[in-house]
Amino acid sequence: MYELSLMCPEDRVETLSDALDALDALSVSVEDADAQTDAEQALFGEPGMPPPKDGWQRSRVLALFTQEAQAREAVELLAAQDFFASCQVLGVAAVPDQDWVRLTQSQFAPVDITPDFWIVPTWHEPPAEATRVIRLDPGLAFGTGTHPTTRMCLRWIARQAATPGLGRVLDYGCGSGILAMGAAKFGATDIDAVDIDMAAVESTEYNAKANGVQLNAGLPDKATGCYQTVLANILATPLKVLAPLLCNHVADGGHLVLAGILERQAQELKDAYAPYLALSVADTEDGWILMTGAR
Repeated sequence: MYELSLMCPEDRVETLSDALDALDALSVSVEDADAQTDAEQALFGEPGMPPPKDGWQRSRVLALFTQEAQAREAVELLAAQDFFASCQVLGVAAVPDQDWVRLTQSQFAPVDITPDFWIVPTWHEPPAEATRVIRLDPGLAFGTGTHPTTRMCLRWIARQAATPGLGRVLDYGCGSGILAMGAAKFGATDIDAVDIDMAAVESTEYNAKANGVQLNAGLPDKATGCYQTVLANILATPLKVLAPLLCNHVADGGHLVLAGILERQAQELKDAYAPYLALSVADTEDGWILMTGAR
C-alpha cells in the first residue's frame, strides 16, 4: 500500500476528503498537523453527533492507495482543481507490511478492576491473582475495561456485591455488555442488558455466551419493571434526557449508577435528577466521575 500525505486548511478538509474517496482511496484520515506542539488544538465531539469542526486549521490528510501509480495520479488530478490552491502535497510513501492483528492486540493488555477481578483479552492468560475474569476483546461496541467510566462502574459492582447484593440488574446502554457481565460475575442472576444499537445487542449476546453468563439482551423495550440496580454508562447529555425513564426503573431501596460524566458536569446531572433522586459523586478517575443515587 501507498500513503499520500497532504496539508490543507480546515475549510478544505471535507472537499479534499470527498475527492480522495472519489479517486478510490482505500481510506482517508485527518489529523492535526500541529499535534504534539504548543499549537495543538483539541477537538471533542459526542459519539453519534457531528464533529464540532471538520478538521484543524492546519490539517494533515492521509489517503491510502493500493498502488503507487494511483497515489501519483491522484496528486495530478487534485492539483488541477481550484479548491486545491491552498493545499500542499507532502509526499507519497510506501506503507511497510505489518501484522496488523498482532499490532492491535499489543495495545490491549489485561486490566485490573480490583486485585482479584480482571478484564482479560482472549490472547492473554489471566493473572494468577485473578479469581474473577471477564474475557473480552476489542469490538464494535463500547466497553473493554480500559476507560475510566467502565472501571468505576465495575468497581462499584464489586463493592456493592458484598452487601447487600445487586438484586435484579438493568444495564442501560450496554455496549459490549461488560457491566452486565460484571454483575453476573458478582452473583446477579436476573439481568437485562439493553441498547439502541443492534450491533451492541449482538456483541453483548456474543460476549455473554463466551463468558458463560446468563442475561437477557435486547433493544430498550426489553427493560421492564423495576430493578434493584440500574447501570447507565453513556454520556451526560443522553443521561439528562433519560432521567425520568431510568429513575422509573429503580425499585424501592434500589440504586442508580451513572457514568460517562465529566467532573464539570456533576451539577448538571444533580439538577436533572433532582425531581426523582438525589445524586452524589461516588468515584472519580482521570477527570471522569461516577454518580449514584438510592431510592
